[in-house]
Amino acid sequence: MPWAEPPAFGRPLRVAEAIHWVRLPLPMALDHVNAYILEDEEGLTLVDPGLCDPATRSIWTALLDGPFAGRRVRRVIVTHHHPDHVGLAGWFVSDHGAELMMSRTAWLLARMMILDVQERPARETVRHWRRGGMAPDILERRRNERPFNFADVSAPLPLGFTRLGEGDTLTAAGQQWQVRMGAGHAPAHVTLWSSDAPLVIGGDQLLASISPNLGLYATEPEADPVEDWITACTRLLDCARDDQLVLPGHKLPFTGLPYRLRNLIDNHHAALGRLTDFLATAHSAAECFDLLYRRPIRGGEYGLALVEAMAHCQHLHHRGIAWRRERADGAWIFGTGPAPQGSPGPSG
Repeated sequence: MPWAEPPAFGRPLRVAEAIHWVRLPLPMALDHVNAYILEDEEGLTLVDPGLCDPATRSIWTALLDGPFAGRRVRRVIVTHHHPDHVGLAGWFVSDHGAELMMSRTAWLLARMMILDVQERPARETVRHWRRGGMAPDILERRRNERPFNFADVSAPLPLGFTRLGEGDTLTAAGQQWQVRMGAGHAPAHVTLWSSDAPLVIGGDQLLASISPNLGLYATEPEADPVEDWITACTRLLDCARDDQLVLPGHKLPFTGLPYRLRNLIDNHHAALGRLTDFLATAHSAAECFDLLYRRPIRGGEYGLALVEAMAHCQHLHHRGIAWRRERADGAWIFGTGPAPQGSPGPSG
């Protein structure tokens, strides 16, 4: 690792010519997100500006009044639609006149979810939790409480934006960057690869010491995010080099990207192998927690663990390795052994 420790929250650290790393706080177990400031004569380009909350706004205000005083924020690039990355983007557009750049899918998803404020979970969400085999006490509590809403920590997004797509190029920090798309953790996830230096801005697609959550959600219950993830990582291997410095969305910047991509792919294949054996006796996704995570899952981790377990079971189903049927309590159960009489086969 080029850096053994991260900078303090809100303190910029220069990681390359005209590129600064800023660590921003998150109110969860993963307690930070990385933002990047790219300097040009025309002004600043910010990548993934963090949540829209008082602490993060205060950090950016201090940065723009202090070490970057007099510099205009001309662009905000968002790698993907999750609120810890897109949350403050709309504020920079409305209050600083910045141009917003992101993929069309990310903009559509983020804008939709920011506008979709719910006081109680949607019927489809409750059904999805039940399909995952959510523990009855947790299900009963969650269905009767206000869910997390993107709007709680995200500023409204503008009506217009600049679309980033596969193969597009842009100039920032005196370098030309090529857009390459990731997938799995989030659809149409932007990564930026410098043509002039061994640098990659990886968002959550390229992380050094953790694997990003691959979740199956009620919005697309028949998706296969694990397949999307493995396919994207395999495709990005063609562009990866050992000397590239990867600037990720969380944790520390790193080098050795080809090894890390192969490691990420291999880790998921290993988990799928263990899961295939475990499902010789049929289980719901929630009943696979011990096998997949090998540690207790508590509190705020539960929801993310559930959708990721569902995604891995679903992947085996789509590959024809596991059958799937609905249990009397509404949970999907998956099995790799003989299918019960009258249940659909692997592709049913």
